[in-house]
Amino acid sequence: MASTALINQFPCKFLHSSKLTPNAAFPPVNRINFPALSFSPKPNFSLRAVVSDDEWGPEPEASGVAVLEEEKSPEIYTLKKQLVDSFYGTNRGLSASTETRAEIVELISQLEAKNPTPAPTEALTLLNGKWILVYTTFSGLFPLLSRGAALPLVKLEEISQTIDSDSFTVQNSVLFSGPLATTSITTNAKFEVRSPKRVQIKFEEGVIGTPQLTDSIEIPENVELLGQKIDLSPFKGLLTSVQDTASSVAKSISSQPPLKFSIPNRNAESWLLTTYLDNELRISRGDGGSISVLLKEGSPLLTP
Repeated sequence: MASTALINQFPCKFLHSSKLTPNAAFPPVNRINFPALSFSPKPNFSLRAVVSDDEWGPEPEASGVAVLEEEKSPEIYTLKKQLVDSFYGTNRGLSASTETRAEIVELISQLEAKNPTPAPTEALTLLNGKWILVYTTFSGLFPLLSRGAALPLVKLEEISQTIDSDSFTVQNSVLFSGPLATTSITTNAKFEVRSPKRVQIKFEEGVIGTPQLTDSIEIPENVELLGQKIDLSPFKGLLTSVQDTASSVAKSISSQPPLKFSIPNRNAESWLLTTYLDNELRISRGDGGSISVLLKEGSPLLTP
């Protein structure tokens, strides 16, 4: 050690006499003025040069960062959970009250302030995949949402956006379902990166998907009508025949190609600003001041 080396370098003469007698010519040893030596380690004293890192564990700085991340993550998760819970009963924002909208905007602002991905367009792998729309203030979608709520036999199952950063494409899709079939309306677009947060989107075409009919119809044993139960067993044969016909029609329609249509030039371009992004939640702001919140397909937050 350094302290031992200092002691070894100190100039001393050794007496080889086996017996020493006190003598005035020889002052007591305890009166020799040795240089003061301190063995107290300094606060930053380290033995890293001779001891392996595995024995001492991670550096203090790294431990501090880990602690800060652990303290931050629960706060972000809590905000995300509160935000998603606030969407309940709003029909993706269409039916949200003024108070609920204000609460949602406040939660969105708090999450944007803690955005873990300050440059989303430089983290395109996080943007990749299918995102499910759970809330929007985009008025252009409100007529679609209201019609979906007004038609009892037609349900608006899902509004989604699929991003592929390899081909720089965006696909917006609306999925409808009815008693016997499902179909979708899709718009295909290309995007260009314009800033660390902003992309420019140019729509190319729309597609009406081929209806996918249910090839198996469940026939109940009875139905209730005007407070009375009606036994359907006498109609089993007829309903089975209808089921077989529906299955045949389903196979015929499913073989038809989807219908494509062009998008007017006035609606062909838009831009999108991503203000929050992690591996399961994305918050975007559009060129009309609208806000959209989307969850990655498979996220636990999609489960009520």
